[in-house]
Amino acid sequence: MRTVVFDLDGTLADTSGDLIAAANACFQAMGMGDQLDPLADAGTALRGGRAMLTLGMERLGRGGDTVEIDRYYPVLLEAYAGAIDVHTKLYPGAMDAVEVLRGQGYGVAICTNKPERLARLLMTRLGVLDSFAALTGADTLPVRKPDPEHLFETVRRAGGDPARCLLVGDTVTDRETARAAGVPSVLVTFGPNGTGVADLEPEATIGHFDELEGVVRRLIG
Repeated sequence: MRTVVFDLDGTLADTSGDLIAAANACFQAMGMGDQLDPLADAGTALRGGRAMLTLGMERLGRGGDTVEIDRYYPVLLEAYAGAIDVHTKLYPGAMDAVEVLRGQGYGVAICTNKPERLARLLMTRLGVLDSFAALTGADTLPVRKPDPEHLFETVRRAGGDPARCLLVGDTVTDRETARAAGVPSVLVTFGPNGTGVADLEPEATIGHFDELEGVVRRLIG
């Protein structure tokens, strides 16, 4: 079966606001106040918790304090889990595109570097988890993106053929994953990283999910 695999953060949903809030909760706990801006630092948020903590610590002149970053990473995860869907929104047309693909006989799945527990919690809160045949996170397997096995196993769990898939994402990690797997990548231009994704030379870019079905048909039939 042909399978379309989606990244989550910055691709299906803009999760940056809730991620930034969780990171700032850590800096507040340190007695330092908010260090990250929900708009200006959205791109960093979509690179994960450690990236946000590192940026904030750099602004405090403590960028090399890996002990403190490691100490607060679990705190960040718990803060995020407690308020995971306050600001998060699915991108316009995302689930319409998923349902169109399902109706055309494609498998659909999620391959994210967010911890699986949090990814499942978020998609459940958003009411869309059951639309995906499989979901794998950063800790589901011994490897994670950009290792191609993360993508391949996601496809297998969705009942698909790893040789007949593509990855929809928004970052260089998604591009590198698809390249290592020898499959096409489609990068979205509407997220915080959108202005530079064309420079990554994916097989296609889309500016709205309305474009996805035609691109999928062109790339994997």
